[in-house]
Amino acid sequence: MECCTKVALYTRLSKTRFILRLFHGLPHQVHHNPTQEQVLHGKFNLGYDPFAQLSYMELSQKFFEAMKACTFLGSTSIASKLHAQLISTGLCSSVFLQNHLLHMYSKCGLINEALQVFFNSKQRNVITWNTILNGLLDSGRVREAEKMFDEMPIRDPVSWATMMSGYFRNGQAVDTVKLFVSMFRDSDYVPDLFCFSCAMKACSSVGYVRIALQLHGLSEKYGFGNNKTIQNSVIDMYIKCGAIFAAEQVFLRIEKPSLFSWNSMIYGYSKLHKMGRALDTFTQMPERDSVSWNTIISAFSQHGLHTQSLGTFVEMWIQDCQPNSMTYASVLSACANIYDFQWGKHLHARIVRIEPFLDVLVGNGLVDMYAKCGLIEASKKVFNSLTERNVVTWTSLISGIAQFGSQEEVYDIFHRMREDCVIMDDFILATILGVCEGEKNISIGEQLHGFTVKTGMNSSVPVGNATLTMYAKCGDVEKASVAFETMAAQDVISWTAMITSFTHNGNVERARDYFDRMPERNVISWNAMLGAYFQNGFWEEGLKLYILMLRQEVWPDWITFVTTISACSELAISKLGTQIVSQAVKVGLASDVSVANSAITLYSRCGRIEEAQKIFDSIQEKNLISWNSIMGGYAQNGEGRKVIEVFQNMLMVGCKPDHISYVAILSGCSHSGLVKEAKHYFNSMTIDFGISATLEHLVCMVDLFGRAGLLKPALDLIYQMPFKPNVAIWSALLSACRIHHDTEMAELAMKNLLELNTENFESYILLANVYSSSGRLECVSDVRQVMREKGVQKDPGCSWIEVSNRVHVFTVNDTNHPQMKDIYKALEDIVKKIKDDYGYVQASSSDGYHSEKLAIAFGLISLPDWMPIYVMKNLRVCNDCHQVMKLISLVATRKLVVRDGHRFHHLQNGSCSCGDYW
Repeated sequence: MECCTKVALYTRLSKTRFILRLFHGLPHQVHHNPTQEQVLHGKFNLGYDPFAQLSYMELSQKFFEAMKACTFLGSTSIASKLHAQLISTGLCSSVFLQNHLLHMYSKCGLINEALQVFFNSKQRNVITWNTILNGLLDSGRVREAEKMFDEMPIRDPVSWATMMSGYFRNGQAVDTVKLFVSMFRDSDYVPDLFCFSCAMKACSSVGYVRIALQLHGLSEKYGFGNNKTIQNSVIDMYIKCGAIFAAEQVFLRIEKPSLFSWNSMIYGYSKLHKMGRALDTFTQMPERDSVSWNTIISAFSQHGLHTQSLGTFVEMWIQDCQPNSMTYASVLSACANIYDFQWGKHLHARIVRIEPFLDVLVGNGLVDMYAKCGLIEASKKVFNSLTERNVVTWTSLISGIAQFGSQEEVYDIFHRMREDCVIMDDFILATILGVCEGEKNISIGEQLHGFTVKTGMNSSVPVGNATLTMYAKCGDVEKASVAFETMAAQDVISWTAMITSFTHNGNVERARDYFDRMPERNVISWNAMLGAYFQNGFWEEGLKLYILMLRQEVWPDWITFVTTISACSELAISKLGTQIVSQAVKVGLASDVSVANSAITLYSRCGRIEEAQKIFDSIQEKNLISWNSIMGGYAQNGEGRKVIEVFQNMLMVGCKPDHISYVAILSGCSHSGLVKEAKHYFNSMTIDFGISATLEHLVCMVDLFGRAGLLKPALDLIYQMPFKPNVAIWSALLSACRIHHDTEMAELAMKNLLELNTENFESYILLANVYSSSGRLECVSDVRQVMREKGVQKDPGCSWIEVSNRVHVFTVNDTNHPQMKDIYKALEDIVKKIKDDYGYVQASSSDGYHSEKLAIAFGLISLPDWMPIYVMKNLRVCNDCHQVMKLISLVATRKLVVRDGHRFHHLQNGSCSCGDYW
């Protein structure tokens, strides 16, 4: 007795004490520290009959307790011995004990033995059938269970509930719902709470809203509407089916909702992006548990509200609610997404202090947080300290090293993964393949491709997409195409990746071919094709595709608007650009900072700087691109003082400039002749912000000195450059020589341009103009002769103007426009008037009418008197045209805005914004 008492104390779980009662009075020696299974084995001495003096009821109870204990322990050997003992006592015919024997075998994983007992039994009741049915379902043998269910002579509600539950446990949610419907149709039983709850869970997993509504109605009809379990199930079902408003109606009707219902509503609101409602619900909760806090913290993190996630975590601590692994994982994810490693390190220290060990969930969060923040060594330290790792742990580390480390280190980690026999998933192979780029890594990429084929992972769509993208990034579009064609299945990402590959290769035709062949498209696919056109200079085709996109009712996103507005900027077509901006306003994307920045650039490049300023002022949170865009706009429109003003405002709000900011301010100073100011900012760029001068900055300074007549300082700056001057530097000096008629320095600039093998016709034209203005006509002839010998041709000048939603293009002495007679008459009339009233003398009668004059004349006869005339030209405006445009603005009392190849000219009342300085 004393020995058996010691065994009972040794066993941790009270259920095995039933078995020890079975041994009371047995002369069996128990060893020190026996296991539970050894205690049970000690009972079965087949030469001794401990049941001789027991009644049938007592004996049945002893067997029931023994089988119950064996079921709890899951001992297959004892299960067999108990069965043998049952047979030896002659109690195997007892239906009660037979049913428990079936249950014991099933729970011990001996389903075949259970089936043998079932088929050998001569007496069965409904419990017998239900027990073997449940055993088959627990073993995953659904088809056999279905057959057994169909053969049942009689079913009770438990039979239906068992089958429904088994379907759901085996991932057959649709069959669960169908069986629930069949129970109504084919049986006389009313489903109980368990059946309703099981059907609702199945409906939740498949998202059938109509079935959800019917299940809810039936539960109300049968009087379960006020049951807490059903209320919780209904709310959970509606939320998981996306019917948040139906869930809300149920929730609001409950007098005292359970904690589960409150937590479900928070999750439901956050799932449908209603974070305000989720937070209000959380605030109104009469009590909260860790699930409540975890739900709201995770929701904040998943919706990009990472600061709020961290703040709620702090509040959780203040409310003395103990966080768990889920809490830590969500908060670490928030730290990773805002790259706040200080917060993450503080949390790491707290976890180490409070938690006894790092589980894999928290460990993964720490590895990911440090990796995303670029602290690879810290990430590896946590990784190496973990006693348990899964594929997420490895993936987090590899992703961080891929972003911040070296390719070689990524391959080393991948090799360690294979040595540790970690099961690969789609994501990690896609990450590894994503590291391979450039021609030098194509052999590694091919080996990885071979590995995916060997392991059978090449049938995975994400892996296939990563493979074809890898080949494209390595510069082998043909192998990418082969990888695409050999994929077992392609999705929209596959097709879009191929379009992007051909775009980078400049093959727009093949990109469009793949686009047209796509079985389905999303907005990303359309954006990719738009990018293919715009990036390769097919502006008109791209805008036509955008119109087709709208006709097919594809909803544009912010990338669509940025791309198309930028295309309008390149073409300087403001009316279409304004329409696209209006569409962005209509769909609520005009406030997006990237869309607003592209609108600023559009209006700036179309000469509508006032409208650009309005867009800039409307941006709530301006970024550096916003400031650079408006400064670049003012610089291009010749308002250097305004550029300086905006730059100072940018510094006042704490926005740190970059090299592009200084290109804008130096360009603005150059166009406005602000030499002193330009020198100041050129020096402060390095002194105050540590920005080294680039060729772009030096081009601006050379252009500034040259325009101001400081040709010697400009040449000195060129000779002092830390790197070799490029074509833009010498072209800027040559342009200055044209303005100031310095033939000697012009020849020097041209000599250096020729050494750079430039075939730019503008350089030859500039040199010829320098000779012409100096009276050296023979040199002009020589320059033109050289151009003919080298085959250098001047790009034809053209100008365009928007009238009545159409772009009208003109060339020199154009005769193709349908209104050309009216245009020439208007131009001749206005030229005669400026000759008579202001003594204008045409510079050269042989040149005829340049394209900008024709475009302005068309604007005069086509646009209302109050409307400014906007004209764009591809080349620099000549002196004669510039003089004519100034006089036209005076005689016609019209504002003219002309953009040439270098800057804007705002002409009004006989003067130009450039101050004749262009």
